[in-house]
Amino acid sequence: MNAVVISVCLMLGLSLARVNVVVALTISALVAGLIGGLDLHQTVEAFNTGLGGGAQIALSYALLGAFAVALSHSGLTTLISSKVIGLLGKEQNSTNNKRVRWILLLTILSMAIASQNILPIHIAFIPILIPPLLHVMSKLKMDRRLVACVLTFGLVTTYMVLPVGFGGIFLYDILLTNLNSNNLLAVREQVAPAMLIPALGMFFGLLVAIFISYRKPREYKEELILATEPEEGVKPRNIAIALIAVVATLVVQLYTGSMIFGALVGFIVFSFSGALKHVADQDIFNQGVRMMANIGFIMISAAGFAAVIKGTGDVASLVEIMNSAIGDNKALAAFLMLLVGLLITMGIGSSFSTIPIIAAIYVPLAMSFGFSIEATIALVGTAAALGDAGSPASESTLGPTAGLNADGQHDHMKDSVIPTFIHYNIPLLVFGWIAAMVL
Repeated sequence: MNAVVISVCLMLGLSLARVNVVVALTISALVAGLIGGLDLHQTVEAFNTGLGGGAQIALSYALLGAFAVALSHSGLTTLISSKVIGLLGKEQNSTNNKRVRWILLLTILSMAIASQNILPIHIAFIPILIPPLLHVMSKLKMDRRLVACVLTFGLVTTYMVLPVGFGGIFLYDILLTNLNSNNLLAVREQVAPAMLIPALGMFFGLLVAIFISYRKPREYKEELILATEPEEGVKPRNIAIALIAVVATLVVQLYTGSMIFGALVGFIVFSFSGALKHVADQDIFNQGVRMMANIGFIMISAAGFAAVIKGTGDVASLVEIMNSAIGDNKALAAFLMLLVGLLITMGIGSSFSTIPIIAAIYVPLAMSFGFSIEATIALVGTAAALGDAGSPASESTLGPTAGLNADGQHDHMKDSVIPTFIHYNIPLLVFGWIAAMVL
């Protein structure tokens, strides 16, 4: 009757049963608190306290949505789409389509990777870059589940192995700091190499998605795409303003470290430039908020759910139960530590937030079983990354859904969560276990 296991399984079950993720998270938080020993008032208080943690992200998404809609009305997205469609050529054939398909996938993957380190804007690029390309994907009959897997791979694998930008925060500021605060005595040079084998699991999953799972064509309704992304006239002045707005958004976000103020500045540039005279500012803002509102509410609810999970104290008891069942079996210990990490991260929705919770328990446990420093790094790092892909409340699945579902033809659970869970969590569990045993 562990609160973590029951509440996470309940949340996943409700989500798969087509219950709205916000409702699923709220119900699961209530169940977690009551099973975990909190009374109703304490559960509600913990949930309400945690809600504030998701407010910043929700507002960021709302403003990014408004900025993305403004871009679509400037003509810049039409220009991007028409240029890519031009690569298809007047005579569409399988060879040319495959070439464009690979160019498109590599471009999306490169942007996802760059968003974590070169231009650390995280998922902010997705609602801006992806909706204009939906028409191209439809022409290519490209399965959007594949695009979701490509985006998630770039978002997650990058911070696992590249110690720059968000990778530097994950590997050094969070992982290394929490490991050493629990007496592991690791050094910076050991962290990234220890995560290479688990990252190979992510790469394996990506190859399966590209060459096996989603290689077949899939049809989408183009009229729904055009209704969402109307092809605006391309005017050089408006394109110039759009580019200025994009640069201003990026500069402000990098300088302030805030997506909120970056997107706000970009929207203000559009509002005062006259580039959107044919569309009311208020209409654009409302469209953007509507597009991103569901994701914002999911993130707010996930923060409340995480606060209740932490308040029950059942994470520690779950590990104690696991420890008593292991005996002296080192291989089983590694597997169960990774499995528990998967459950915790899928519930909380953030690998960055999971590390402080599990490091205090996992480091002494790993040391007692004689795992090396590198193996312990791999265990804790992989246990945290497990569930980032495949969680209904993770930015690594919510971000892709925000872009791919702009026309309502991409379901969050069926087309983002389940595909990324299958292709990344299962290989990551296997390769993380291998890393723990060989390092």
